[in-house]
Order: sequence, then C-alpha cells, then structure tokens
Amino acid sequence: MEGFFFPRTPTGRSSIVPSPPWHYSGEMITVEYRTHPDRVAEMLPEGAELAEDDPGAVALIWADWQSCGDDFSELLDPYKSQYKECFAVIRCRWDDRDWSRSPFIWVDKDFALVRGYHQGYPKKLGDIWMTRPVTVGRAGPRLEPGGRFGATLTVAGRRIAEAVVTLTEPAPSPGFVNAHPMLHDRRWPAIESDGSMAVDEMVTMRGYDGEVADVWAGEAQLDVFDSPWDELAYLEPLEIIGGYYHRVGVSWRQGTTLRK
Repeated sequence: MEGFFFPRTPTGRSSIVPSPPWHYSGEMITVEYRTHPDRVAEMLPEGAELAEDDPGAVALIWADWQSCGDDFSELLDPYKSQYKECFAVIRCRWDDRDWSRSPFIWVDKDFALVRGYHQGYPKKLGDIWMTRPVTVGRAGPRLEPGGRFGATLTVAGRRIAEAVVTLTEPAPSPGFVNAHPMLHDRRWPAIESDGSMAVDEMVTMRGYDGEVADVWAGEAQLDVFDSPWDELAYLEPLEIIGGYYHRVGVSWRQGTTLRK
C-alpha cells in the first residue's frame, strides 16, 4: 500500500497530500497587535515562557496560497493547489530560544487541513477572504500609499475576525511576531480514548528557499468577535501595532522532534 497520507492504495494516487517536499507561493495580509500577556502565557506549552520583549504581541495573518508537491501536478488542477488560511501567531521563550507559535489557524481546503496536522498546526476549517492587489483597472488596490486591503474570517457561519490595512510605505520586513522558527505540538489521542496519547511531542519546522517581495507597511483596523465554537476573541486586540502586505514563497521538506 502506498501514499504519504490516507487513503493508502496500491498506487498511492488517492493520498490526500503527496510526499514532501511541498512548495508554497502566496501573499499575506498581517495585523500585529497587543493583547493581555497573561492570556498569551496560557496558550504556551509546558516549559515555555513569555517572550521577554513585547510579551503580549500577536499577529493575525491572512494568506492566499498556491501549493504543490515536487512533481507540480497540482498546478494544472488548481482546486488541488489553491487555498486560503487565517492564523494567529504568538511568541515565547523555550530552551533558551525565541519561538513563534500558532494557537489558532483556519483553512478552506481538506488537503491543507491534513497537511497542517502533520506539521503540528491546530487547523480547523473556515471561510477566508482577502482583497487582491491589481496592476490594471480600478477593481482593486495598487501596491502604493493609500492602497486599502480588507480580510475576513468566518467559521461555522459566524464572522470572527475582519481587518482593513491601508498601505503607507515599503517596509524592510512584514512584522516581528511571525519571525522565529515555529514551536508546535503534535498530539493524537490513543484509540482507547482513555486520555492517553498515541502521539504527544513538541516539534519545530521551518522552510527553505524562502523569498519575500513587495513588503509594505500600513495602518490597520482589526475587529475580533466571540463565537461558541472558537476562542480567537480570548486574544482580543487592546492596541494595534500595525499592518503589512507582502508576497512570499517557501518550500518545506521536514521538521524536527524537540521533545516526546
């Protein structure tokens, strides 16, 4: 039986995702803000501490991706390559290093959901939309001062986040919260369903062949709404730091197990 992930078959053709490496190209809209540091602390794994500088800093990031495996076949069947996601990022200190960490993340395609489980992202399904920049016509913002971008996240029929970023100037980087290696948990309950774990490990991952382009900073507005099913509002925005737009490309092959 073949296939990197289920369903496994004699050919492996039905696997929901191909074997790594995986390649990503896309664009991101980011809003950085400050929330209650004690609430960030509650989202950290055992042994991790708050970041020493700006401990309550959070990034809420919308991304519009095109992705594929190493044979690039998905690019000719765009339903299998295109997806959007929205994810929150916090920072922490663990093992004498600074890390970024995603406590919440939503995607709109099943292959992105399962691929995230392998990497350690706590992905759920959601409805994500972003304004696209344009180079012709008037039906979109240009990458120039005054360009306005909107982004929304709806989960289970409820709007839980919306943002507007108005570009002001080119920037050297798209923020500081999502600038470290990722620190993730991979946890899978045992089939006995008795509270034990079949998989319980801390991992890190970082891509290679990364490229960043068209980085712009701007002013940002962000509203986060409560929901019975999602807790993004627990990291409520108290103060906006700023907004960003950028394009990004990266490849990913493997992560590293830090603790079992």
